[in-house]
This record gives sequence, C-alpha cells and structure tokens, in this order.
Amino acid sequence: MTAADAITDVAGVEVGHHQRIGDGWATGTTVVLLPPDSTGAVDGRGGAPGTRETDLLVPENLVRRVDAVCLSGGSAYGLAAADGVMRWFAEHDRGMRVGAAPHEVVPIVPAAVIFDLPRSAWGNRPTADFGYLACTAAAAGPVAQGCVGAGTGARVGSLKGGVGTASAEVEGFTVGALAVVNAAGEAVDPATGRPWAADHFDTSWPDRPGVLPDTAPSDLNTVVGVVAVDADLDKAECRRVAVAAQDGVARAIRPAHTMFDGDTVFAAATGARPLTEADAPFGPVARAAALDRLCAAAAEVFARAIVHGVLAATPLAGLPAYRDVWPSQ
Repeated sequence: MTAADAITDVAGVEVGHHQRIGDGWATGTTVVLLPPDSTGAVDGRGGAPGTRETDLLVPENLVRRVDAVCLSGGSAYGLAAADGVMRWFAEHDRGMRVGAAPHEVVPIVPAAVIFDLPRSAWGNRPTADFGYLACTAAAAGPVAQGCVGAGTGARVGSLKGGVGTASAEVEGFTVGALAVVNAAGEAVDPATGRPWAADHFDTSWPDRPGVLPDTAPSDLNTVVGVVAVDADLDKAECRRVAVAAQDGVARAIRPAHTMFDGDTVFAAATGARPLTEADAPFGPVARAAALDRLCAAAAEVFARAIVHGVLAATPLAGLPAYRDVWPSQ
C-alpha cells in the first residue's frame, strides 16, 4: 500500500464527492479527475449496466484520452451528473480540443451509475449540479470513504455499502482503485463477519459473533469504480487493467456479475512512467509481462477498495452498517 492507500496516490488524480442526505435524500455523485492526456478504457461484466460514453473507450475507436470519470447514484437518471462535470471542465478550457480557440473543447467524461432509488424519496436523484459540485470539491490526498458521493445510498447484500479506495506499489508503479460498493451479493461471510477478500489485508480477521439482518433482497445493483496507474499504456493495455480489476469484484462480492448487477470498471493510465519490459514466462523479455504485474495489482487493490467501502459505511435509510453487526471488528 502507498501513502494514503487511495487512488489519489497515483500522481495527478483527484477525487471529489457531492451528496445530499436527509429530507428524503440519500444519494450523491463521485468524480475522479485525471491528469491531461490520460488513456481510458472500460470493462463491463454485470447484466444491467447504466453507462455513458463507454463505446468511445473501445480500443479500435478514435478517442484515446479521458478527462474524468463520473460515478453517481440515481440509476439512469443519475447519468445527468456527467453534464455538470462537462460544464466544469468546459469552464476551465479542459477537454479534447476541436477548434483553434482555447475554449473550443469537448470534455471526455465517461460515466456509470448505481441503483439507489429506494433510499430516497421518488424524484430525488443526482442532477448536473451534483457533478459540477463534486468537481469543485475534488482534491488530491486522502479520500473520504463510506456514505459519501456515489456511495451515499449504496447497499451491499444485507448491509450498507459505500465508497472505498486503496492503492499499492508494484515495481515502481502506483496502482490505485476507487469502488462504489452497491451489490446484490454479500461482501462478508454471514456467519463470521470476515470479508471474502480478507486475504488481501495484512491483518487477522478473527471470527466474531453477529447476525446479518433479515432484509428483503436487493434486486437492482451495481459495483462501479475506477482503477488508475501511472504507466504509459495504450487503450488495449488499459482495458486489460480494467478486466483484471473485475477479478477484484469477484473476490470481494459473492455472487458477483449477476444479471441484476451492472458491474462496470473504468481504467485510466496517466502515462507518467514508461512501461519497461520484464522477464516473460517464455521467450525473451516482454512488455506483456510488465503489464501482467499491473493487472495483478489492479485486482488486489480493487478488492481492498470494496472492503474499505463496506467497513467505512454508516447506517442510513434503514440499512445497518458492518460496524453495527460486528462492532468489535
């Protein structure tokens, strides 16, 4: 793990949250701002995704760069939050340049949403202002976790979900992840409270007494997130990082990638350091071997980010938090 154990340990990455809680509100938006000329990719594994601007990230398509990723509550309604992110970038003359003047830009802002509508009164969902205000709040350094931003109304199985983040260093590179944990499956063993991904932590998880609440099943769900690395990757290599990060979802959530989840992971490569070749399992040194190290780290940090999001969550909208069920952990 690195300094803040957060995605912002990747130099140049910033995170901002905006949320509303109370008076019929329990939802929000999280924005991951990326350094200029970052390469983007995406991988979707759930059967019910809610996304925007993902086709442009396919390796064979034209646009390579990504300015920010918008993650939001509100189901498909919440995709409107990305409009506010674009407005913020346009005001700062940041985006893909399409004209001669500095302001003639088109910000590239892919987005994904979670289903959290039952936690708010009907009609209370993120708007463009949520995305704009999340951008104004964005900063490097420690990242608020739990019931903030897009994790405000999140649910994971029988427990309250939330936003989590983590990072690691691998052979001089930094790999960071941010996850919004909102899944149909459980993140912990119901009998012991031990996270399914506990083996990714340098701490013991003794069995604790506790009983998960008997709640109605959560039918519409999604884990969404971003994994970032400071390597110089092309779009296809960046997508391999996103694919690997989905393994982190499968390690931390059971079941994962169901027909009722919209699990979507974005990957971003800032290009700060060249990806040098490493020893391959066969033949001469190979760039793919170095990429493989980053992919393995992406799965590990995304799994830890999910656990952090569950541990940091607090009770909200009638959903108990992990700390309530297993308070001695």
